[in-house]
Amino acid sequence: MTFNASTITTASEGAWQGDNPLNHALPLLIVQTILVVFVSRTLAFLLKPFRQPKVVAEIIGGILLGPSAIGRNKKFMHIVFPAWSTTMLESVASFGLLFYLFLVGLELDFRTIRRSGKQAFNIAVAGITLPFICAVGVTFLLQRAIRSENHNIGYVQHFVFLGVSLSITAFPVLARILAELKLLTTRVGETAMAAAAFNDVAAWVLLALAVALAGQGHKSSLLTSIWVLFSGMAFVAAMMILVRPVMNRVARKCSHEQDVLPEIYICLTLAGVMLSGLVTDMIGLHSIFGGFVFGLTIPKGGEFANRMTRRIEDFVSTLFLPLYFAASGLKTDVTKLRSVVDWGLLLLVTSTASVGKILGTFAVAMMCMVLENKIK
Repeated sequence: MTFNASTITTASEGAWQGDNPLNHALPLLIVQTILVVFVSRTLAFLLKPFRQPKVVAEIIGGILLGPSAIGRNKKFMHIVFPAWSTTMLESVASFGLLFYLFLVGLELDFRTIRRSGKQAFNIAVAGITLPFICAVGVTFLLQRAIRSENHNIGYVQHFVFLGVSLSITAFPVLARILAELKLLTTRVGETAMAAAAFNDVAAWVLLALAVALAGQGHKSSLLTSIWVLFSGMAFVAAMMILVRPVMNRVARKCSHEQDVLPEIYICLTLAGVMLSGLVTDMIGLHSIFGGFVFGLTIPKGGEFANRMTRRIEDFVSTLFLPLYFAASGLKTDVTKLRSVVDWGLLLLVTSTASVGKILGTFAVAMMCMVLENKIK
């Protein structure tokens, strides 16, 4: 039976009416969530002796459920992960990630991030620059090894796309790992998160440039990137100048409440997270960046921040996040790598990204430590 996205309904009429619940959005989403959470938690338990973070188990779980393993069974994929459900699954997962990054911003103190701003910026620049330089040679080798069907895309476009891929820092993954290792509020964690934030903004600006290069002229692409960059900076400034005082006032009022958090303040905060995500998505940055910045506007250590964290954290961390990271694995098909050349290219790209990122950030971090020790 073939389904049109416009004809899919939310709920079924029930099995007793002869209606298959898995042909409808909500029952299917429930089954997908249960399956992803069960597989990811099982893998997390198995990988715990190897000290692997849960995010690794969730990505591997997605790969196992996807076309690389169990998903090779076309019937299973058609029933449990049909093509029409992909957008729904990713939207729900991204919604949860938006609130998780809000919680990360809620834990981090903006003042400490500002203190480590110069170091974080230098580390972020190094983490972007070296992989981008490495992308020059890797792009040449890839173009030689792979015959592209689209001959209109030249070396520059391939280079920019690959450079962004090699240099980007997965902000949600880093936040998740630091939180699990209890490093998020330490000096190292705060510097790493600030560097990742700089890196993320730069990556989205470069991605806008890459997309524009592939489709339009260089003048238009440069203008797009500049607009994204300055719009992002204006958004952060507006949040700190206009929204932060409002949230400070809200936090002070809630600190006097002894029993429950007033509903109006909960609604205001949750709406603020979603609105911030919408604004950054309109700018051209990922919506999670807006949620993270909104979290930074709320005072740390107070009763308001603690209560908001307790209300949201468990639901988001245990239910939504596995969906997000598993969705990445579901889109991965390892079976398409069929020759030695394919696996060699994969190893080349992976090792170049890892070595470039590690060497660049480590060298600059060590220089910052040496300079700091000399000043002391």
